[in-house]
Amino acid sequence: MKLHVRHTTRYHYTEPLRYSVQALHLWPASGACQTVLDWCIRAPAAVVAQPDCLGNHVHAFSLVARPEHNLRELSVIAEGVVQTHGVAEFEDPPGLPHPLFYRRPTAHAESHPRLAAWARQQLPEMAADNASPSVAGLVRLASAVADQVRYQPGRTAVETTALEAFDWGLGVCQDQAHVMVAVCRSLGWPARYVSGYFHTASEPGLASHAWADVCIDVAAARWVSLDVTHRCLIDERHIRLAAASDYTACPPIKGVRRGGGSESMAVTVTIGPVA
Repeated sequence: MKLHVRHTTRYHYTEPLRYSVQALHLWPASGACQTVLDWCIRAPAAVVAQPDCLGNHVHAFSLVARPEHNLRELSVIAEGVVQTHGVAEFEDPPGLPHPLFYRRPTAHAESHPRLAAWARQQLPEMAADNASPSVAGLVRLASAVADQVRYQPGRTAVETTALEAFDWGLGVCQDQAHVMVAVCRSLGWPARYVSGYFHTASEPGLASHAWADVCIDVAAARWVSLDVTHRCLIDERHIRLAAASDYTACPPIKGVRRGGGSESMAVTVTIGPVA
């Protein structure tokens, strides 16, 4: 499927902005799952590529505004066309971190004995230590996570951890992905968080989406990508944007500023097929 994406982030400030530095995970990479046909980022200052060791395309810009500019609004627009391939199983290209890098706990997706015990109840055949995950088992596990963490917007925040969402029993796609990652790490399986886009006419609110990669063969660096929210493997409706240990390592935009007073942000994402 050939999909067009437009991702707009607008900031509004109550006082003039003096200085801003922003890091961007807003440029998808071509790979086994997709081919990026056209992409650009428009920002209020020059956008430059930044080094990254995780296989993501990272950019940044810095903006200096004089007081007389009275700058109170700032917009960043990422837009382009991606050909998706509907591939859910793939191997990492050379040069990326070893899969075991993604077995370590992180603040938002930390392994926990309670998560491991719960997962073994869902997958009795994988209860043995060091058991390797199967694709069919992981799809069942993703469905169980979706049952445990019901999709409910407005009840969690970007700071919510996997264990909190698991205990509260609700969250959004980011929380469901974090829980899936944390559960897999609790079983000793490398897993990582994926940000991206999802196309379906019936769920425009999920245009900005998140899911999880789980390593099924450490030696071959082979992964399977699972959409917990939709209880399925990823397919031609998904565009990968960035992958990392958790959300905090690959947010779409993250930065620091001087001035501006109070800040508000509005994000709009549209995605649709290209004729």
